[in-house]
Amino acid sequence: QVRLVESGGGLVHAGGSLRLSCAASGSTGSINIIGWYRQTPGKQRELVARISSGDTTNYADSVKGRFTISRGNAKNTVYLQMNSLKPEDTAVYYCHAEWGQWNLGKSWGQGTQVTISS
Repeated sequence: QVRLVESGGGLVHAGGSLRLSCAASGSTGSINIIGWYRQTPGKQRELVARISSGDTTNYADSVKGRFTISRGNAKNTVYLQMNSLKPEDTAVYYCHAEWGQWNLGKSWGQGTQVTISS
C-alpha cells in the first residue's frame, strides 16, 4: 500500500506562486508514476503533472511553462511548484500514485485547496 499526504495549498493573488508537497509512505519503492490532479466543482478530475520512476515528466498544456513537478532528495516526496498562477488554477489538488506490477495499485491523497484571487 502507498499512502499520500498533500500540503501547501492556500490562497494567493493572481501572478503569485505556491508549492505543493506530497509525502508518500508505505511501499514507496513500488511507485512507478506519481503526480498531481486537480478538480473543480462539477468537473472531472484532470491531470496537472506527473513524473515517472525514470523521471519522465508530463504536463497539462494549460500549465506548461508555469508549473514544475520534481522529487525531493529522498524520492518519497514530490513537489509541484506553481508560478504565474491564474484564477482558473483554482481547484482542489490531489496527489496520485500508480504502483506495483502493471500499475495496478492506485492511491490518492486527501486533496489540498488552491485558491487564486483575481
